[in-house]
Amino acid sequence: MFSDTTKGAKASAVVYSLVETAKANKLNVYMYLFYLFRKMPGTDFKTDPSLLDDFLPWSQKLPDYCRNINH
Repeated sequence: MFSDTTKGAKASAVVYSLVETAKANKLNVYMYLFYLFRKMPGTDFKTDPSLLDDFLPWSQKLPDYCRNINH
């Protein structure tokens, strides 16, 4: 309804999924997305897919500023 293309709909679904998963894990959504968009492009996860584990919302390796301390 809000996307003009299939690719747009898929991109929206990915972002929505990231946001809702971050919320479910009590992260600061803005800071989590900021961290992902800043760090992931420089990560060679195509060669080593296990590196993605560090970016998951439940990873203990996320920086403290991603954690929502008010919950």
